[in-house]
Amino acid sequence: MISISGLRRGRDSGGGSASGGAAAAAPGHADPLAWAAAAWRDAVLVAAGAPFAVPVVLMLTQANAIGPMFTLLALLPAVLTVGQRSRFRVLGGLDIPRRPVLPPGTRWTPLAWLRAEATWRQFAYHWVVGPLLATAGVLTLFGWGAGVVLATVFGWAWLMPHGSPVRGDGWTTLDTWVTALGLLLLVIAPWAISRIARGDRRAAAALLGPNRARELERRVEDLAESRAGVVDAADAERRRIERDLHDGAQQRLVSLAMNLGLARKTLKDVPPDAMQVIIEAHEEAQAAIVELRDLVRGLHPVVLEDRGLDAALSGIAARAPLPVRLDVDLPRRVEPTVEAVAYFVVSEALANVAKHARAAKADVSVRLQGPRLRISITDDGVGGADPAKGTGLVGLRKRAASVDGTLAITSPLGGPTTITVELPCVL
Repeated sequence: MISISGLRRGRDSGGGSASGGAAAAAPGHADPLAWAAAAWRDAVLVAAGAPFAVPVVLMLTQANAIGPMFTLLALLPAVLTVGQRSRFRVLGGLDIPRRPVLPPGTRWTPLAWLRAEATWRQFAYHWVVGPLLATAGVLTLFGWGAGVVLATVFGWAWLMPHGSPVRGDGWTTLDTWVTALGLLLLVIAPWAISRIARGDRRAAAALLGPNRARELERRVEDLAESRAGVVDAADAERRRIERDLHDGAQQRLVSLAMNLGLARKTLKDVPPDAMQVIIEAHEEAQAAIVELRDLVRGLHPVVLEDRGLDAALSGIAARAPLPVRLDVDLPRRVEPTVEAVAYFVVSEALANVAKHARAAKADVSVRLQGPRLRISITDDGVGGADPAKGTGLVGLRKRAASVDGTLAITSPLGGPTTITVELPCVL
């Protein structure tokens, strides 16, 4: 059985429509011959659609019953949709998922239901497309049956009364033409049935199922919300780990280093070997504190949460191995996630400058321009920065993209190199 939702997942990466994919993959798409099983499956599918068109035809022909007709006009599509979904699921190998006519949270009213796009798509199928396809299918099936009758004229012509032009005396030219017409119908009818069944599947998937464009919009919104939630959760988890390390392990190391330093200064009567051990332990504790502080700063700097992006970037500029001119103009604080991304983008960019650019200085500019935070990092190095060379620029672009930001690089040979990052902010 073919599922539209499954087909959509398979087609999203390669383009095309879900309804088209369903029709293409469903049985009967290979233009079968009259005796092929696929032709019979398509014929059964098309024939089963004819009864659904009968109520519509009867209503349209009963013009004198205006009131009841409009009542049924509103109620009939909902009933027919259930039957049509069952027909395609059982006979056509096509599972059309059910979607609410009104968006979630919308209060149901007759006017809202009438204005809904799904309502008019159901009307279009049940009152226009479905009856036309059913009529064409029934006519084609009659043609198929006529083809069987005409192609076998040589077998039943003797049953006709004497004097009939079909019976004649022996095999006649008319018998030849009738047989040829029957064989032609036997070739054309299955081909037409296949086309009608394919069109019926596509129309049903497009009009009775969920709107592909709306579904893609909904999926994009859901993915954007889920990604934002993941980014926020990751940032909150980094802050939690930073607080735990700062208030736990770091404080214990500081206390240990103070005790070792006190022992180093006050204990004068210990053997030289024992004092050497105390000195080495004190130095190791101090080195561990430095490493832990760097680790905490890499997770989420405390100053960023307490004093904002300006103060945090000032710390980066002060620790950089080359002169950095920092220009920050932020009339207000932005969201914590955006602040964290901006901080790490500047930190990693300056680390790349110090490692690869052979620059003498760097400039960092941070501006809040309307709904976007614009960051510019410029150095006077050798230029030629290429994300494909693994210089960390790909990581910067991914970090900016985690909050729907953009990153542009201008780096001609000989320099200067400019990295421009724009991050969206909530006004």
